[in-house]
Amino acid sequence: MTVRAGQRIRFSKMTGSGNDFIIIDNRSKLLDGDKGRELARLACRRKLSVGADGLILIENDPEVDFVWRFYNADGSEAEMCGNGARCAARFAYLKGMVQKPQLAFRTLAGVIEAEITGSRVKIRMTPPHGLAMDLPIEAQEQLFSLHFVNTGVPHVVLFAESEQALETLDVFNLGRTLRYHPRFQPAGANANFVFVRDAHHLSIRTYERGVEAETLACGTGSIASALVAAARRFVEPPVEVQTRSGEMLTIHFKTPSRSDVTDFSEVYLEGDARMVYEAELWDETLVK
Repeated sequence: MTVRAGQRIRFSKMTGSGNDFIIIDNRSKLLDGDKGRELARLACRRKLSVGADGLILIENDPEVDFVWRFYNADGSEAEMCGNGARCAARFAYLKGMVQKPQLAFRTLAGVIEAEITGSRVKIRMTPPHGLAMDLPIEAQEQLFSLHFVNTGVPHVVLFAESEQALETLDVFNLGRTLRYHPRFQPAGANANFVFVRDAHHLSIRTYERGVEAETLACGTGSIASALVAAARRFVEPPVEVQTRSGEMLTIHFKTPSRSDVTDFSEVYLEGDARMVYEAELWDETLVK
């Protein structure tokens, strides 16, 4: 992207359960068109720039409190990010863009509702869709039984037999193979590896597309894993999901009847969204 010599871009750094984001108030259209794509790619580089899992631009919307544009670290624009959504909601509240701790904003996946209590944010997700269970998928010369659901972005879920098996799993290589598997093209899918600890607790590791690595947390992946586990009758809501960062995400949802346990509604994601720092991004770091 072209940045004028000496240009400074004001931003905030926030984290949601280990997912970290660069957030910019773009209501004045400081960044227009597709400039966000390259800014994300350059600014999200760790050690060379700010470093983050994604970039969020907050912009005006005529119908809801704001609209966001969310970019993964590789510059791809994503439909939704659960932890990013919680950070964006708290950012807007802290910055006085909204006056009440209840708000709504637009994403490519639809309108997201949020409620803020201190540093904790609870968001109502768009309805999940595309649930498919027991998909036979061959990867790395093995046959896996995978489960799929779209919780704003596409996710596959693979259950581990034990906590140790989850801990020693090669998430990067297997996750990358599943993320690019032909069965899930052209969009690709995030890959979640899950151990069921008990009827209300899961442990999770996630390989995220766009970041192209394992991340410390994934909100939509935690939701997908909880819903698939419920469809398997392994868990009942609310479900506490222990992320790789060690922090817990709480997943709330309803199933209208035990006869159709896959008909999920009123899906919520709850967890901390913390402000880390505010600063100015210098043009010197925005070099290719």
